[in-house]
Amino acid sequence: MTTTLAIANQKGGVAKTTSVASLGAALAELGHRVLLVDLDPQACLTFSLGIDPEDLELSVHHVLTKRTDPAEVILHTEDGVDLLPATIELARAEADLLTRTGREHVLSAVLEDVDDYDWVLLDCPPSLGVLTVAALTAADGVLVPLQCETLSHRGVGQLLDTVHDVRRFTNKDLEVWGVLPTLYDGRTTHARTVLETISETYGLDVIEPPIPKTIKFAEAPAAGRSILATSRSSKGAQAYREVAVHLAERAARSRRP
Repeated sequence: MTTTLAIANQKGGVAKTTSVASLGAALAELGHRVLLVDLDPQACLTFSLGIDPEDLELSVHHVLTKRTDPAEVILHTEDGVDLLPATIELARAEADLLTRTGREHVLSAVLEDVDDYDWVLLDCPPSLGVLTVAALTAADGVLVPLQCETLSHRGVGQLLDTVHDVRRFTNKDLEVWGVLPTLYDGRTTHARTVLETISETYGLDVIEPPIPKTIKFAEAPAAGRSILATSRSSKGAQAYREVAVHLAERAARSRRP
């Protein structure tokens, strides 16, 4: 049984792509079969896993808009996860899909043909457009990475409004799995206060442990690998491993009759 998790936040710079790559690698370390789907036209996830988007003839754009078989597009990566890659062409998909009937379900239909995975992690674009709504419609749950700064959580309410609409119209079973604190500096009172405020304001679970702020994350994409490969024993890698264990436990609980 596959668990599909959308990682979404319309604000950029919150370590969303880093979280998708790192959690995917951590789940693979635990023995899970993992597919990552890059839904961001900037293709940062694709690049950070060692694949140059400019070298690709086929991408998720063709799967969503041309009905290309995903098996022809999925790539295996050195981090032990498979990837449905993106290119800049995906920027056209928003316009292409806008006029299509049932556009919200286009990704759900694609994933129905992909059944060899325990996990599908969806790297949503930093917006609340067609691709993000399609991801939320296809997902069992949504995880919200959030930088621990006041400005970062101003958009959480908008995202939750979108989740509410998706539940109402296209995916009544969508669950918010919680907020994942990223770029966390526990030495500052401000970061700790923001963390407490999020929980109180939105009534969301805060996934522990917070992901620490470290230069190691910036170094990983340059090597085309996740931090679990480039800096295995770093605090950042260890934090993602712990979060992956929590996610796996939650998924196991939800599968029980």
